[in-house]
This record gives sequence, C-alpha cells and structure tokens, in this order.
Amino acid sequence: MINKIILVGRITKDPELRKTQSDISVVNFSLAVNRIYSDPSGERKADFINCVVWRKQADNLEKFVKKGMLLGIEGRLQQKQYETEQGKRNTYEVLCDSIQFLESKNSQNTSQNSNNYQEKKENDEFYEASNDLAAEEDLPF
Repeated sequence: MINKIILVGRITKDPELRKTQSDISVVNFSLAVNRIYSDPSGERKADFINCVVWRKQADNLEKFVKKGMLLGIEGRLQQKQYETEQGKRNTYEVLCDSIQFLESKNSQNTSQNSNNYQEKKENDEFYEASNDLAAEEDLPF
C-alpha cells in the first residue's frame, strides 16, 4: 500500500512552534495549493491543506519561514477521528516527512526593498541629474 503526498503551495500564516510535554517540537500549518483549472468566472481557486511537522524540521520551519513563502512538502495523509455532540467527525492532515523551502527568506525582502528603492528614486530630485551625468561620462575602456 502507498500513502504518499507531494504538494507545492504557499504557507497561509507565520508558523507557531509548540512543544509537547516531552519537549518535542511541533508546528501545525496550512498550505494553500492552487487548483489546476479556473472556475467559469476565470478565477483560480485554492485548496487549504492542513499539515503537521515534527522535531528539527518544525524548528527550522519556525525559524526560516514566513507567511506567503513557497514550500514543497512530501508526506503522508493521516486521518483523525473525534467525537462531538453531532457525532463522529473526521479530519485529514498531511504528516510531513520532508519540507523544501522553494524561496529564500530574502526573496520576499528583496521585492519589498526594490519597491522602496523605486519610491525613493521617484522622489529624489537629484536622481535624474546624476543619471544624465553617468551617461555622459566616457568609460576608460
């Protein structure tokens, strides 16, 4: 029997590390995975898949991942059953065996910094003059 899931999606919020009573790290998170087709109005929908990661990978996820970052996960589907007043309920989550960070933490900062640079450039009265001077100078080679 095979129980293997591979997903690529964006994490929906900053990971929150918790510890069990025996001091084992765990992070529960949700991954937004785009569907491959669009609905009749042209919008692409996403599925929000609950995931859980343990131990060192949980520590790394909490340290290096922020909301919106692209992750690749490999794991297995796990069913949980619990009782409520309305009867038995089932939930499913992916128990992660491997997590790949598909974007660096700096890639999101870089896009924000480039937007800030663009704003500074537009508001700088000397930018245009310095650009003209740089274009006029001859290169030594």
